[in-house]
Amino acid sequence: MFLKINRKAGLQLIVALLLCAFTFGQAPPGSRAAQRLEGYRQSKATALRDDFGELARYRAANASLKPAPPDEKRVVFFGDSITDMWNLAGYFPGEPYINRGIGGQTTPQMLLRFRQDVIDLAPKVVVILAGTNDIAGNTGPMSLEDIEANYASMAELAKANSIHVVFASILPVHNYTPDSQDLFAQRSPQKIVELNRWLKSYSSDHCDIYLDYFSAMVDEKGLLKRDLAEDGLHPNKAGYNIMAPLATAAIEKVYPNKP
Repeated sequence: MFLKINRKAGLQLIVALLLCAFTFGQAPPGSRAAQRLEGYRQSKATALRDDFGELARYRAANASLKPAPPDEKRVVFFGDSITDMWNLAGYFPGEPYINRGIGGQTTPQMLLRFRQDVIDLAPKVVVILAGTNDIAGNTGPMSLEDIEANYASMAELAKANSIHVVFASILPVHNYTPDSQDLFAQRSPQKIVELNRWLKSYSSDHCDIYLDYFSAMVDEKGLLKRDLAEDGLHPNKAGYNIMAPLATAAIEKVYPNKP
């Protein structure tokens, strides 16, 4: 038996489905954005089956890293592609900052490699920037509660090992360019705001530091400023120029007398 609906009702149903997909951070099934996401998942299937957390990425680099001297204020920047693509030496010259970002990663993957890529490096501070790929569903659908639990687990592991936690806000996204359409469709701005609200509250309640990139990079429409990313997600030089001094200020809250 088929349900008969008129043209107007059919259009209303389509709009409702699109709004639902937008709200919950999942591109509508069959859309180009959904196809792109599925293509990404398929391309990573074998690698993630064998090494879900991608621990192999930094294993050799970690082994060759010398122990931090007692007076070194080592910082690990821990995250996804936004961290991975950040030339820390160029933006923080002379600082003992270590990049441990991996493009495409979600918080369950990051939690899996947290001991190897953060704790074992013995930093004084970890700057965690994560969540945008969870919203996109890179490793499958994720609820806000699951993402928040992974954030909390990373913070608890850090504190148990005397590492100060800086939680960076998730960056806004935009859809102002052709290259940005699919990435934007995968990431709900509403979810970004909700997770950032949780991160700020959690940081306050647990004496962590909240690093607010979002407020400095968002425009009047609630999206990422057009000139900060060509693809609507990954910061360009102008974007990192905004982020770098904010990161420095957050780290200096741990070490206010840093020379």
